[in-house]
Amino acid sequence: MDTNIVIGRKSILELIDSGKQIEKIFLQTGTRGEFEKELRERLKTSSIPIQYVPVQKLNKMTSGNHQGVLAYLSLVEYQSVENVVAQLYEQGKTPFIVILDGVTDVRNFGAIARSAEVFGAHAIVSPLKNSAIINEITFKSSAGALSHITVCREKSLNNVVEALQNLGLQIIGADHHAEKRIDELDFTGPLAVVMGDEGEGISQHIRKKIDHTFKINQVGKTESLNVSVAAGVVFYEISKSRSYDT
Repeated sequence: MDTNIVIGRKSILELIDSGKQIEKIFLQTGTRGEFEKELRERLKTSSIPIQYVPVQKLNKMTSGNHQGVLAYLSLVEYQSVENVVAQLYEQGKTPFIVILDGVTDVRNFGAIARSAEVFGAHAIVSPLKNSAIINEITFKSSAGALSHITVCREKSLNNVVEALQNLGLQIIGADHHAEKRIDELDFTGPLAVVMGDEGEGISQHIRKKIDHTFKINQVGKTESLNVSVAAGVVFYEISKSRSYDT
């Protein structure tokens, strides 16, 4: 059985109490009663996402007696992005942060992490909900990069954007409908770049808050790039304008 999976009602409650970082809890659709109430009560003050799924999905995830609930242990140690940026400033570094808004595919997440680490990003930020989990497939897709780059999981990307702006970061977002091209922006200062999901792109509430949107120069007829490919292009363009402390 996967050692990163914990199953069973008592085991899940004990896991939450242990303080260990949990990637996500999967609860069987329709679960009611004392356990469901107790679980929700314990999760009120936590940053652990919960997803309701049919029993068939739980049965595919484990062959054990899951009792309608399953949890993935985190494979990374999540940090606060505000703390990360503060530490970067203290070290005399210019922050370069990647924000993933709605990237739910684990392979895309891993590939983006790989490019982010290669081109000098200091951290990746993902939301508590509507984001890919970090599992073995994500790690494999990152080619090990997730062992070398800081990952932050935050309840509200709205709050993240506002906090980073208050900390002096320029917030930019990739959007193939934008008027400005990527080569028209200045990437030399403190920076956070938002990559949205492939279907809807950056969510409207985030788009309203960011400082600039930009598009990647394209000459072909294909409408847009896969988000992980686009991220690689964006991070490379950013890296050309920056100097890095190693």
